[in-house]
Amino acid sequence: MKRRHVRSTALLVVLALGGCATGREVELSPADPVATALRALWATPVIDGHNDFPSQVLERGGSLDVVDLARPQPFLHTDLLRLREGHVGAQFWSAYVSTDSMENGALRHALREIDMVHRMVERYPDLQWARTADDIVAAQSNGRIASLIGVEGGHAIEGSLSALRLFYALGVRYMTLTHGRTTDWADSGTDEPRHGGLSPFGEAVVREMNRLGMFVDLSHTSPETMRDALRVSRAPVIFSHSSARAVTDHPRNVPDDVLRELARNGGVVMVTFVPEFVNVSGHATLGDVADHIDHIREVAGIDHIGIGGDFDGISSVPVGLEDVSSYPALFAELARRGYTVEELRKIAGLNLLRAMREMEATARRLRQVEHPHLVDMAS
Repeated sequence: MKRRHVRSTALLVVLALGGCATGREVELSPADPVATALRALWATPVIDGHNDFPSQVLERGGSLDVVDLARPQPFLHTDLLRLREGHVGAQFWSAYVSTDSMENGALRHALREIDMVHRMVERYPDLQWARTADDIVAAQSNGRIASLIGVEGGHAIEGSLSALRLFYALGVRYMTLTHGRTTDWADSGTDEPRHGGLSPFGEAVVREMNRLGMFVDLSHTSPETMRDALRVSRAPVIFSHSSARAVTDHPRNVPDDVLRELARNGGVVMVTFVPEFVNVSGHATLGDVADHIDHIREVAGIDHIGIGGDFDGISSVPVGLEDVSSYPALFAELARRGYTVEELRKIAGLNLLRAMREMEATARRLRQVEHPHLVDMAS
């Protein structure tokens, strides 16, 4: 991949061990963990599953002249320079839909967030649209950051599969089935259950997402919803920003039985950096995040791990993972723990690309034999 901020002939230490690049070229032993991490990230840049920068722009008035991704953003976690320093080659930008909008205008809020991502990609030459796995690879080959959309909160479709199809047409490539509240068709992990997982309409949502070619995202869902979705889905699913419940007993994390089923499904857990999800005390470190990756490798296997930092959607960060420039520090820690270059490449992006290609192949097959599902909750 061509990169604009450093020369590909040099090993640049992003001594993201402290959070950002030093700009110094340093000769490193091939056995050095930092060198191992950088070799992996040069070959396979990070595909991050969840970044809330679009919401931050909207909360500050919605002007990219005011919150300009091309300029340093010291009060946020994300800007273009730090994405480059962090070896980010693809980003799922979150179109977050607040649960406050469930009774009033969720679809409108979703469209506002989706529009913001469109405006970002149109404005910045460093970003390039990606709607498929091949698009991600092509953007990286062009030296750009592949940009995709994930809608956070299934209430955004307001019970309409027609809205789901239009989201897909606008470039949405995953939808999180719930957020913090249970919907009319799916139980949230942080609210009272009403359906025992997915309702019949919720199962129809999963099947239509499979037919379209959109990842079913199970972050924020209850374990019963996770299990139902894994039972119904014909394609790999993802957790765009979750960690391991056996390591930190938080309802936003993934139980071991679900991790084992995820491996059979072919899906990916994109490990998150949210402090309370990675350390029960809420005072998290980079090492705590690595502990979650270790556990998921042990239970689900190396082929089912990704990265979903949740930057700019969190008010605090783990020590050592201060912003989007710090991904190399995490990969250096994993290298210290014995992960090989090939294993690091899988976590950085190869696993997600493999799952996405499988999801796309399933959609192509299903579209030959299935018509759009016409049932809506209001029907």
